Amino acid sequence: MTSLSQDIKDKLSRLNVLEKIIGINVAIYIIGLFLKSNLGWLELPSDFSDFIVQPWAIITYAFLHYDIWHLFFNMLWLYFIGRIFLNLFNPKMALNIYFLGGIAGGLLYMLCYALFPDALGTNSRLLGASGAVRALLIFLCAYMPNKELRVFTFNLKLWYVGVAIVILDVIGVFSGIKNPTGGNSGGYLAHLGGVLLGYLYAKQLLKGQDIGKGFERLMDAVFGVFKSSKKGPLKTVHKNKSKVGGYTRADFHEFNNQKKIDVILDKISKSGYESLTAEEKEFLFRAGKK
Repeated sequence: MTSLSQDIKDKLSRLNVLEKIIGINVAIYIIGLFLKSNLGWLELPSDFSDFIVQPWAIITYAFLHYDIWHLFFNMLWLYFIGRIFLNLFNPKMALNIYFLGGIAGGLLYMLCYALFPDALGTNSRLLGASGAVRALLIFLCAYMPNKELRVFTFNLKLWYVGVAIVILDVIGVFSGIKNPTGGNSGGYLAHLGGVLLGYLYAKQLLKGQDIGKGFERLMDAVFGVFKSSKKGPLKTVHKNKSKVGGYTRADFHEFNNQKKIDVILDKISKSGYESLTAEEKEFLFRAGKK
């Protein structure tokens, strides 16, 4: 038994942050099956007055699924998006975008239900990770729109994927309004909230502004309360700005543009966006606009 539990711990420790998010979503789905009842206290209500008494729902709804196919496709998207994202950016940024995308989706959902109750109805409740997953996907589409994605036998630029996703979500909102009993306008509104967050995050990051830093500091403070206060000896870290991703600046300037982008993105994934020099940020910004 000890060997089995240790083996499980080892496997869990090797999961990346988005794979752990997938695990949490699956675990909550299984809990719901065992309880044989809906986990209403995790759902996000459409009414602000109901939301006030369960504010945690702005986050928990994005971990809740009742339908196996809803869960399966959301987690499948998250898995493949995560493989691309974490090869380029650090895990904390992935979490920032995931959580902020879910929050943005929830806020847009409640706002639209408050502004257009006649069109959208009342007493709706939101659940599912689609808005958070959309945020990660659209971030990639907006940050590197011309990066090509291999789809079966042909290549597809990321911005094509992003535009198609947005069009489908907009159609979904209006289809739900026309058919309120069988539609899912609330879910598609949450998708669009995630889309807006992902797009804004990418565009601001290209300008050198990480809009998720405030949220990241808040989460660090919250989780820091539960961590040991014992501190190790302070270490001084010296950054070598004479090199880019391990290459000398002379070698770096000999690379073609795609190679330069790959080197800078690799540097971001290892050391974070803040490790870039002003010159590197400017180059990445110009490359993102092409």
